[in-house]
Amino acid sequence: MAVSFDQALTVLHAGRDKAKALGINVSIAVLDPRGDVVVEGRMDGARWWTVQIARGKAYGTALLGMPSAQLAQMAANPFFTTLLAQHPGQIIMGQGALPAKRGDEMLGAVGVSGGTSEQDEEVAKAGIAALKL
Repeated sequence: MAVSFDQALTVLHAGRDKAKALGINVSIAVLDPRGDVVVEGRMDGARWWTVQIARGKAYGTALLGMPSAQLAQMAANPFFTTLLAQHPGQIIMGQGALPAKRGDEMLGAVGVSGGTSEQDEEVAKAGIAALKL
């Protein structure tokens, strides 16, 4: 089962609220387990390129089911260099995306860009927490 449109909007709004509390402007992408966009948004004041970065962080997380920070640590691994070659320009290896799971079931991924890497991950975490999985 994938994250629904309504759930994705809940994630987006909760993430936006967390970003406001942190005093940052971000873009948030919510993807299904296959890596397709369910919803994405860019806050006023967030840089234009943050949308693609948020999506790219979430894409890698959706494909592999692990936080993008872990992916970034393994970027030099031959498996990941091959994966990057197969998906050119689609996967961003950087902290700021988390899987949305119910138990072991992958529902999707949330990627954020616009703050520091740690802030991006904090916003993603707040969005997922709003789902009360």
